[in-house]
Amino acid sequence: MVEKTGRPGYLQIADDLRTQIRTGSLAPGAALPSTAQLCQRYDVSASVVKAAISVLRTEGLIVGQQGKGVFVREDAAASLEEPASSEVMEQLSQMRSTLTALGSRIAELEKAVFQEPKRSR
Repeated sequence: MVEKTGRPGYLQIADDLRTQIRTGSLAPGAALPSTAQLCQRYDVSASVVKAAISVLRTEGLIVGQQGKGVFVREDAAASLEEPASSEVMEQLSQMRSTLTALGSRIAELEKAVFQEPKRSR
């Protein structure tokens, strides 16, 4: 059951499922319980369960197979052990550079567009 801790329910469910994957309760290749079963287990709506599943899919821990279900990835343990932090940090660095450049361009445009009127003497 999702607790009223202030932490969103979908994150609590994702944490619980992630722990089950880490401990082997949900082994690589194992199917996750259905959305209906997870809704009943955690006493939440389907949208909350789907959000939790989305988090785990984004983390690379699970994969969905159309018409078959959602399964723990075969290499899920590796995803838990070695996060792709260098790749993420590289992407963040590129985003920061891009945003800095955009900020400079916007500042130049604002100067050109919003020039103070020249005062006559």
